[in-house]
Amino acid sequence: MEIDDPNSNISDQISPKFSINVLQLLKSSQMQHGLRHGDYTRYRRYCTARLRRLYKSLKFTHGRGKYTRKAITESTVTEVRFLHVVLYMAERAWSHAMEKRQLPDGPNARQRIYLIGRLRKAVKWADLFSHLCSVKGDSRTSLEAEAYASYMKGNLLFEQDRNWDTALRNFKSARAVYEELGKYGDVENQVLCRERVEELEPSIRYCLHKIGGSNLQTSELLQIGEMEGPALDLFKSKLEAVMAEARSQQAASLTEFHWLGNRFPITNAKTRVAILKAQELEKDLHGPSADSLSAEKRLATFDKVFTAYHEARSCIRSDLASAGSAENVKDDLNGLDKAVSAVLGQRTIERNQLLVSIAKSKLTRRRDDKNEKVTKPEELVRLYDLLLQNTADLSDLVSSGRDRKPEEVTFAEECQLKSLAFRAERCFYLARSYSLAGKRSEAYALYCRARSLAENALNKFQTHSKTNQAMIKELKTLYDECRAYGCIEHATGIIEEVKAPENLSKKISTISLSGADKKVEKYLLEKLDLYESAVSESNVKAVPRIQPFPPALQSIPRNPIVLDLADSFIDFPSIENRMKKDKKGFISRLWG
Repeated sequence: MEIDDPNSNISDQISPKFSINVLQLLKSSQMQHGLRHGDYTRYRRYCTARLRRLYKSLKFTHGRGKYTRKAITESTVTEVRFLHVVLYMAERAWSHAMEKRQLPDGPNARQRIYLIGRLRKAVKWADLFSHLCSVKGDSRTSLEAEAYASYMKGNLLFEQDRNWDTALRNFKSARAVYEELGKYGDVENQVLCRERVEELEPSIRYCLHKIGGSNLQTSELLQIGEMEGPALDLFKSKLEAVMAEARSQQAASLTEFHWLGNRFPITNAKTRVAILKAQELEKDLHGPSADSLSAEKRLATFDKVFTAYHEARSCIRSDLASAGSAENVKDDLNGLDKAVSAVLGQRTIERNQLLVSIAKSKLTRRRDDKNEKVTKPEELVRLYDLLLQNTADLSDLVSSGRDRKPEEVTFAEECQLKSLAFRAERCFYLARSYSLAGKRSEAYALYCRARSLAENALNKFQTHSKTNQAMIKELKTLYDECRAYGCIEHATGIIEEVKAPENLSKKISTISLSGADKKVEKYLLEKLDLYESAVSESNVKAVPRIQPFPPALQSIPRNPIVLDLADSFIDFPSIENRMKKDKKGFISRLWG
C-alpha cells in the first residue's frame, strides 16, 4: 500500500504552475492596439496603460512621492498577472525602439543609441520573463517564454549589425520552438505559430546572407520584403539600407536620362539614385508580374514612385539654383527637369486610371467584399475631371519649347486623343448621375452627347493611334453603352410622362384633411395603462415617443369681461340749482 507524501501536496498547493498562451496574448494585443497599421506609438501607450492597471490591481505600486522600484522575483510571483507585468515591460521597450526606427528620415546617431538601449531593455525583461516562467509556469508557457527571449536577443543583434551567427542561432531557436508548438493545441494556436515561423524565416535568410552561407539575390530579398507582420519591420529597415547601397553602386553607371528621343546628362549622385529607385519601382508596375499585384499594392508602389521623382526634382532645382551663369549647364538641367516632370505626369495619369478602374468595379455592386460603400457616378466624374486636367498639363509641358522633335509632337497628339476619350467617359457618368436623380430629359441629352464624343474619339483613335487597342476597345464599349442607356432613358421618360396623371390621381385620392385614416402611434403619457415601451428595439431606427415637444396649444379659461350697459338707461336728477352763477355788471347787462 502506497502512501502519498503530504509535503508534495502542500508544495503543489503553495506554488501552483501558471499558464499563459504568450503568442496568442501578444498577437491579440498588437492587432487590436495599433500594429495592424504599424502604429507603434499607439501600442506603446497601450502597454503603458496596461502596466498601470496591473500595478494598481496587484497593489504593486512603487511608492508615493519618492519613486522606489520594487523588483519582481520568484517569491513575488504569486499570481499570473505578475508574469503579465514582466511581459508588457518587454513589449513596451520593444515598441518604443520600433517607434524610433520608423521615424520619417530614420533615426540619427543619438536616436539610434537610444533605440539600441531600448532593445537591450526589452532583452533584459524578456530574459526575466523566461526565467520566471521556467520556475512558475507550466512546460508550454516556459517554452513560449524561451522562444520570446530568443526572438528579442535576435532583434538586438540584428539591429546592431554584428554577431550574425549568434543572431542566426537565436532566430533558429525561436523558429524550432514555434514549429514544435504548431503541431499541438487548437487550430487558432497552430495558425499563429505557423505565421510566426513564416515571419522569422526572412530574418534567418538575411542572417545567412550576411554570414555568407546563402546566395540570395536582391530581387529575392525584395520578394521577402513584401511579406507583412510586426516581426518583419526590422528586416524591412535593413532591406531598405541594402537597397540604398545597391542603388548607389548602380547609379554610377546611370549617366543619362532618355526621354522622347532626348538625352539629358545626370551629374548629381542623389539625382541618379532617386531616378534609379523610381525606375526599379516602375518595373514592378509594368513588368510581367504587374497583373498579379493587387490594387492596394499598385497604389502604394505609385506613391513610392512619386516620392522618388519628387526627390529627383528637388535635387535638380537645387542644382539649378547653384549653377550660376553657366548656360549649358542650365539648359541641361532645365531639360532634365522637364523630362522628369513629364514622366511624373504620365505616372499620375496611370494612377488615376487605376483609381477609375477600381471605382468602376464597385459601381455595379451593392457592397464589395470588404463591405465598403458603393461608388457613385459623381466620384467617377471627379476622377475624369482630374484626368482631363492631368492630360492638359502634360500636353502643355511637352508643347512648351521652340525646337520640338517629332516624338514630342506625336506625344502631344496622343495626349489630345486621350483627352477626347476622357471627355466622353466623363459625359457618360455625368448622364448616369442625372439619371439617378430622376432628371430624364437632361440624362438623355447627355447620353446623346457622350455617344457623339465617343464616336468622334473612336474615329480619331482608329486613324491616328491604331496601336492603342485597349483604348479603342473601351471606346467601342462606351459607344454601345451610351446607345443602350439612352434608349432606356428615353423609354423610361415616356413611361413616366404617360403615368404622371394616374400617379397624380392616386396621390390626390389618398389625401385626408382629418388624418383619421393614418395610424399615428400614441405617446407614452397617453398609454400608461398599456405597459408598452416607448423606446423601440435596437435594430429599428425610430425616435422614442415619450411626449411631444414643443407641446400643442390648448384652450384655457380666462377672467370674464364686464360691460357696464345700465349707464345708458339711468335718468340722473338736475343739479343746475347747485351750480354757481356768474354775476354780470351794468355795462355787460346793456350789451349782453
